Amino acid sequence: MATKNLSEYNIETVPDASNMIFGIVVSEWNPEITGALLDGCRNTLEKHGALPENIHVKTVPGSFELIYGARQMTLNDGYDAVIILGCVIRGETPHFDYICQGVTQGIARLNATNNIPVVFGLLTTENMQQALDRAGGRLGNKGDECAVVAIKMAKF
Repeated sequence: MATKNLSEYNIETVPDASNMIFGIVVSEWNPEITGALLDGCRNTLEKHGALPENIHVKTVPGSFELIYGARQMTLNDGYDAVIILGCVIRGETPHFDYICQGVTQGIARLNATNNIPVVFGLLTTENMQQALDRAGGRLGNKGDECAVVAIKMAKF
């Protein structure tokens, strides 16, 4: 469980993003959650100077497809950073474990083999309430956190 508000950070430590271009890949699965994550991410990027026309969003059907979407963005579009946003909620089968593990490994591989940072914004929760808490609820918005990480990593 998150122990801090995901939307809280020291604003003074975030570089100016006005000359940066960001790619965001968003899963269509659990749209109530992923839409809120996207809103938080976009708003935070713009808050730090990113121009709306320099924030490019593409959707994929599910969380596993985030890997392919992120890979395509790192290859083709000249982004300073790519952010993946998705949500997997545990169910009654091992599917949750396979998807979470696969996406984690896929994004880690992209970060180890590419020159463009890929920021991991996949919520992996036990239930819908935990997801809501992290998508603008009582624990803030993981999308905000991902935007800050993307700006910092783009400047790295």
